[in-house]
Amino acid sequence: MEQLSGDDTVFLAIDTPKAPGHVGGLTVLDPSTAPDFSFARLRDFIDARIRKAPRLIRKLREVPFGLDRPYLVDDPDFSIDRHLHRIAVPSPGGMRELAELTGYLYSRPLDRSRPLWEMWFIEGVADGRVAMLTKSHHCLMDGVSGSGLGELLCDLEPQPAPRGIRRAKRTEPVRGPSDLEMALRAAGNLAQTPLRISRLAGRLIRQNVVMLGSLRDPEAPPLPTAVPKVSFNADIGPRRAFSCVSVPLEDVKALKRHFDVTVNDVILAITGSAVRRYLKGRDELPDKPLVALIAVSTRTEGETELRNQVTVVPIPWATHIDFARERLLRIHRSAAKAKDFAKAYDANLLGGLGECLPPGLVNLGMRNVGGAAAMAAPGNAVVSNVRGTPVPLYSAGARIECMYPLSVLAPGQGLNITAVSYMDRIDVGFTVDPDLVSDPWQLAEGVTAGLEELRAVMTRETRRARRAAGATQRRRSA
Repeated sequence: MEQLSGDDTVFLAIDTPKAPGHVGGLTVLDPSTAPDFSFARLRDFIDARIRKAPRLIRKLREVPFGLDRPYLVDDPDFSIDRHLHRIAVPSPGGMRELAELTGYLYSRPLDRSRPLWEMWFIEGVADGRVAMLTKSHHCLMDGVSGSGLGELLCDLEPQPAPRGIRRAKRTEPVRGPSDLEMALRAAGNLAQTPLRISRLAGRLIRQNVVMLGSLRDPEAPPLPTAVPKVSFNADIGPRRAFSCVSVPLEDVKALKRHFDVTVNDVILAITGSAVRRYLKGRDELPDKPLVALIAVSTRTEGETELRNQVTVVPIPWATHIDFARERLLRIHRSAAKAKDFAKAYDANLLGGLGECLPPGLVNLGMRNVGGAAAMAAPGNAVVSNVRGTPVPLYSAGARIECMYPLSVLAPGQGLNITAVSYMDRIDVGFTVDPDLVSDPWQLAEGVTAGLEELRAVMTRETRRARRAAGATQRRRSA
């Protein structure tokens, strides 16, 4: 039994029919590395591994009237067959057909009467491949711990030691709290609410002082009032669509070295370029820069516990600048400012909110803000970059070829961009509301175009530098 933290509680409380709170991932697997690969083998493999993550075999136990943070209690009726489903992608099974099916399945809310995750085994993918779509509620994990879960379900070789797929020993589920126990705990927590609110108010005041102190710096994180609104910043609906693209990791690293920036700067630049191109094609590119909310992990190094330890920091996306080089360097400077700001930023505000306000009140507020959230959103879209593994992974013997992430759409933000590095590539996933972004593939194609634009600049500058070095050498020789 486990009571959710303040952060986890907020992610659960803001879950509404229009903004379901689950995150996910689409992986494409090559079963040719496992001659005996089958759905039955994959089922047994996942059933054994999943029991090593206690949160995934526990279900939600909410406090009546949402007066206190919910609990995760052992599910006595847990069965893998209630979470692992089987479906086929329409012919010819290419990435567009797979992405369309993914968007449809991802739109479905999770069953709150069961542990808050599910998987879809997708057959019929082109070239003899299969795919896996994983969905889990954001209250269970963030992107980093989600990668840790992926490692739990994966191996470094096609045929791991037998212990990897041996069925785990079953234990008797632990009894959850009674209604009386939850009521007594809720009363105790509510009694401490005034003190927690005063502490939260103090942190808010200190943070506002930090934000106001940066108003004169054009590259500092902007205030919500400075965020321009575009077509995908509106009241979101329940439907989801998905697109994806992969870029070579070595190309990104080459740009990093050439321009003396970070990998994250390059990802922000090429995704910002894609959004800029998309808006310019719709004749709605604002004069002010769009604002990306970059996800920042607050967990200590090496920690992979399945819970949320993440915050977001706003950063100008430089979409108003015409030239690719200048956009990248502006993002680099803004990101450096954002890191300084994050040091003074109280990353525990989200958790403080979850501990101060009853979950029922937070959920009621989220269900009633509607389109007003678009006006108050501190950024245009969330952009996350998760570091994956540089070596190939296998699941039930099948080699994972790519892993595209999907994420939550916040109220007022019909676009989310998440990237994860895997082997020699970076896989980028676009989660959108199709009523606000009608063709997400324009964004995916824009990432490739943005990368090529920066590579062209790098090539020109490299050639220019070589010519200059050659001329200098000739003058010295003369």
